[in-house]
Amino acid sequence: MTDTTFAEDHGPLLARAREELWRAVSDRDEHAAGRAVFDALDAGADAEDVLLEVIAAVQRRVGLEWAANRFTVAQEHAATAIHDRIIAAMAHRGPPADTPGTAGSVTVACVDGEWHALPARLLAEVLRHRGHRVDFLGAQVPTPHLIAHLHQTSPDAVALSSSIPARLPVAHTAISAVRAIDIPVLVGGAAFGADGRYARLLGADAWAPDARAAAGLLARGLPRPSPGSTRQAVEDLPHLLDQEYTLVLRSKRQLVKNVLAGLEDRLPAMRGYTEAQRERTAEDVAHIVDFLTCALYTDDSRLFTDFLDWTCDVLEARRVPARVLDPGLALLREELKDFPRALGFLARGRATLDERDARPLPPGPEHTA
Repeated sequence: MTDTTFAEDHGPLLARAREELWRAVSDRDEHAAGRAVFDALDAGADAEDVLLEVIAAVQRRVGLEWAANRFTVAQEHAATAIHDRIIAAMAHRGPPADTPGTAGSVTVACVDGEWHALPARLLAEVLRHRGHRVDFLGAQVPTPHLIAHLHQTSPDAVALSSSIPARLPVAHTAISAVRAIDIPVLVGGAAFGADGRYARLLGADAWAPDARAAAGLLARGLPRPSPGSTRQAVEDLPHLLDQEYTLVLRSKRQLVKNVLAGLEDRLPAMRGYTEAQRERTAEDVAHIVDFLTCALYTDDSRLFTDFLDWTCDVLEARRVPARVLDPGLALLREELKDFPRALGFLARGRATLDERDARPLPPGPEHTA
């Protein structure tokens, strides 16, 4: 079904299903959520449209509501679980495709450390509906386990998903390992950038912005990697020769410890934090170090500054000023004074905070973390 046909024939039906599903997941009512989806299917909606224009659309809205501090983490998890069970029920609702596997075989997996499996699950179901034989391996697949599976199954292609940019170094390892056994790799997910720039940087054979685009690429076929085309990471990313990425990565635990100690010295209020507040602060510092490290891996400051900008949005939605991040960045600058690329990225990060200073905090509930 083309997008035009979808808009003309089923637009109102799917719009109604989206609103019904949204109300159901907001109330954590799995039965009502199921009715919203299956009523649309019974009324003639295409299963692929329901997957992508109803379930995926509502899941995106859930994420936006969490970022805006209108959904808790638990509510977001509950909605995701409901969607996952509905997708499973859809898969077993009718008979299998008339010609399963005729479009080729694809292994779909999330890279190691990536727990957001729903986008990959949606892709797997779309591919099944289009006649592919699909192995869906789920979330957080260690690269050695993935490669062992591919040796056993020899698919025509592998589709790797990652939503978190901090997983890009692991994604690079997986891409290189799969291509080394002459299987082409398609990647997707927010981690690879809105324009796929990190997919190209890390040597993927193809990138798709969404499930329909991915299915189209796979239908046309991905060429097998040519002999000798796979390279080691340092050849893909020559800036890694300066060792900054490796040294910062290895010192992460000590960096987080030192920054926390420095924050206690500079922010006396931290001494009165509860254990939960201290753990949350440690997690925040660790995330900053993770994204700084990944920026060093890709040699792209945007990865770090985009993360800080997003974090500022989340904080401000909770009535916390973005400037609260500045002491941590200043302490990291002191800890990494011998690392020129890291210092440059930290300077750009602090400039990102400066640019936000003139912005008023958005209206909303008070911070509850």
